[in-house]
Amino acid sequence: MREQVDQREAESAPGCGVPATATEVLLDGHRATRDRVARSILDHGPSSAADLASRLQLTTAAVRRHLDGLLATGLVESREQRVYGSRGRGRPAKVFALTESGRDAFYQAYDQLAADALRWISDAVGGGKAGEEAVAAFARARFGRQGQKYLTVLGQARPEERTEALAQALSADGYAATVRRVPPAAAAKAPAGAQLCQHHCPVAHIAEQFPQLCEAETEVFSQLLGTHVQRLATIAHGDGVCTTYVPAPGAASSPGPRQVPGAVPTAGTSTSTDQNSASARRNLA
Repeated sequence: MREQVDQREAESAPGCGVPATATEVLLDGHRATRDRVARSILDHGPSSAADLASRLQLTTAAVRRHLDGLLATGLVESREQRVYGSRGRGRPAKVFALTESGRDAFYQAYDQLAADALRWISDAVGGGKAGEEAVAAFARARFGRQGQKYLTVLGQARPEERTEALAQALSADGYAATVRRVPPAAAAKAPAGAQLCQHHCPVAHIAEQFPQLCEAETEVFSQLLGTHVQRLATIAHGDGVCTTYVPAPGAASSPGPRQVPGAVPTAGTSTSTDQNSASARRNLA
């Protein structure tokens, strides 16, 4: 994220990474604040300048200056905020979201190595349907091991708090997850529940080529939460946030988190968009 220092300035610096002049000190502070703005968008999803100013305790004018810089470098893009239901007068608020380049600036996923490894697994069993199933088995095993770490945390949470507990566990692993409660809407027949939102996906580029990764992750969420879940959107498919709909505890059997075997799909897990999924999608922010 940090811009490369000019070679001549680097040579004149008194120490490695230490600015030599007051101007460089100001530039470093400016870049650090710009990084904070971008990180806040990563953690919280598309945000308005006012939201960013409030979270970072900056003035809106200062935030807009940093957003202008991020826009100029192609790290963020602006769009109109989605509004569901009735909308008041005036133009919709403008929000800022990270572009693909902006996401890439935060992590290295060794995409090519991972893609080559998964492709080798597929080819080693003959490709085709057998290859797809081999990659799916690997994905279940990988996310199953990850899910095992979350069992104790979710087991200690009350049923209505499990989604938040899962979001906290995912955030600790770098997924920048949040939860948005979805109230029942009788007029639209939208189900109550919650949306588990992952604002960051370290394997998004690989999941574009191997959707088994997203499917396995959804299965593990279902097992951990003890209920069926529905994937509504994924970063790998071009959406801004990975969003999973979780029914309210009373809407389905939810005795508690189940052991995650890692290689066995969960009955009732849905990754397709059925009627309930379509209703829940209308509540996306």
